[in-house]
Amino acid sequence: MKKNGTDPKAFIDNLLEKDGVVVLPPMEAKESMRLITQLGYAPQMTMLDPWYNRGTGGVREDYVEYILEIISNISDNTNHFFLWGFPEIVAQFINRVPSPLEFVCWLTWYYKNNPSVIRGWRSSQQACLHYATSAAKMYPENFFNAQQQIRFEESNMRFIPGPTSVIEEALLVGFVGKKEQLGHPSPKPEKVYEKLVLMSSKKNDLIYDPMAGGGTTGAVCKTLHRKCILSELSDEYIKIIEKRLKIKRVPSKILDGLKLEVA
Repeated sequence: MKKNGTDPKAFIDNLLEKDGVVVLPPMEAKESMRLITQLGYAPQMTMLDPWYNRGTGGVREDYVEYILEIISNISDNTNHFFLWGFPEIVAQFINRVPSPLEFVCWLTWYYKNNPSVIRGWRSSQQACLHYATSAAKMYPENFFNAQQQIRFEESNMRFIPGPTSVIEEALLVGFVGKKEQLGHPSPKPEKVYEKLVLMSSKKNDLIYDPMAGGGTTGAVCKTLHRKCILSELSDEYIKIIEKRLKIKRVPSKILDGLKLEVA
C-alpha cells in the first residue's frame, strides 16, 4: 500500500478528517472507482453526472455501454447511486444498471428560466435516476421541521413528509446563481444536489463523485457536513474545484503505485 513511505489510505483519511472533502488527481471515472474500492472505501452515496452524449463532451456511439461499464465498477460498493442526464438519455438505463442496485425513482429537475432560440418546445428539465441496494436506508426525516421531527421521534406520524420527485430550482444562467458559475460549462445549483444528499445520507457519511465537474457535490457536502471524495479527468475542472473548495488535490505520486495495479 505504501508509496515512497506514504500510505495512500492514511493520507486520504487525514485529508477527509481535516477538510471533509478530498479531490483526487486527474483520472478516468472507472479508474477512480477501482481505486477507492481497492483502498477500502464504500461510499454511502455515489453521484454520477457525466456529459450527456451531445453538445459539450461530444458524442460516442457506445455511450450506454460506456456508462454501464463505469457503473459496474462501483455498483456493489455503494448504497445509493444517482445517474444524471436528459430524459431521453437516462431512459436507456432504467432496467440496465447492474445489481445489487435496484431502480428506486425517476427524479426531475425542473427549471423555468432556460433561454432558447428555438421556435418550438423549450427544454426545461433534466432527469436523474435513483438506484439503491435493497438494504439502503433513506432519510426523509432530514427534511422535517421541528414539530415534524418531534412527532416522528414519538412514532406519532402517520404520513412521512418529504421532497417530491420534481425538484424546482432555477438554471444557473445569466445573473441567476452568479456565485456558483465558476467556469464549468454546465454547473448544477447546489440546491438541486442538496436534496439528493439529504435523502440518501446522514452527517459524516461518505459521498463519492467520480465525474465531479466544477465540484458541486463537494460544496454541498461541506455545507451539510458529509465527507466526500471527488475525482475528475479534466485538469481544468480540478483547478476550479481546488479554488472553489479551497483545497489541493492529492499529489499523483501518493497514488502512483495503486494506479498501476488497477490500470
